[in-house]
Amino acid sequence: MSGSTTEMRYVNAITQALRDSMEQDPTVIVMGEDVAQAGGSFKATRGLLDTFGEERVIDTPISESSITSAAVGAALTGLKPVVEIMFMDFITLSMDALVNQAAKARYMFGGQGSVSMVLRTPHGGGLSAGPQHSQCLEAWLAHVPGLKVVCPSNPQDAYSLLRAAIADPDPVMFIEHKAMYAVKGQVDVAREARMGQARIAREGRDVSLVTYGATVAVCLAAAEQLAKEGVEAEVVDLRSIQPWDKAAVLASLAKTHRAVVVHEAVQAFGVGAEIVATIADEGFDELDAPVLRVAAPFMPAPFASSLEKGYAVTAERVIEAVRKTLA
Repeated sequence: MSGSTTEMRYVNAITQALRDSMEQDPTVIVMGEDVAQAGGSFKATRGLLDTFGEERVIDTPISESSITSAAVGAALTGLKPVVEIMFMDFITLSMDALVNQAAKARYMFGGQGSVSMVLRTPHGGGLSAGPQHSQCLEAWLAHVPGLKVVCPSNPQDAYSLLRAAIADPDPVMFIEHKAMYAVKGQVDVAREARMGQARIAREGRDVSLVTYGATVAVCLAAAEQLAKEGVEAEVVDLRSIQPWDKAAVLASLAKTHRAVVVHEAVQAFGVGAEIVATIADEGFDELDAPVLRVAAPFMPAPFASSLEKGYAVTAERVIEAVRKTLA
């Protein structure tokens, strides 16, 4: 279904999704450091305390392990907690609760119980936040059976996919990009989205650019430039990393016969490696050239903005990879 659209910033789409979910379901609660009085470090929970009160919008101690463990317990007893971890880097402190408890509950209870919770956290660089505040660690989470991982690239998906994540009966890791919070876009609150379903952000015939999150915009910029050279690149926005839309990627490959996989996380052992391996296994006969990856180098994210620019995935690097696969 569809209704009227409103222009929103990415962060405001997150806030609206939380507000609408909380209004429709009294079991939805929000937990995290400074999410109540301060409205969150990036203001994604601003105004929720005034509307829903301190029993549903809960400022927690500075202890990511305790926050996530409490959320798992709350979910097992019938609530739907949405946890905010201030920076994705701090998810290291939440991993026991996520990996050993939340992800395993449905399996260990024989399907009789599950952990319906969402963990929201921003990842990525571009703000000179340094190596302990700029990481993209989504590949860790995607590796764990039982966890779903979502990474929206625009305000509409930020809204629709967060609504879907909150409604889901299993734990969902909802990855936002801190440099995208100010990005504006049209949002239709009646539009629904399904986790695990990619979208074609741009149609093309010559090469498939497979990506997600902030690098969708990078790939679209690269595609615009390539079009001036007569190369039509198709941009596949995965939207969800686990599960990921293998069928959509293989269908795009069958049309273009070339692929470049792009993400901001380091290249080694990343999400791109799984996609490339699947293409080699199930789409090899469609390939007219090797599949290439464009990602961050295997090093910590630099603090200095001049170094961070060299570390970042850029449209120029994507264009270079496309030219190589077309050569």
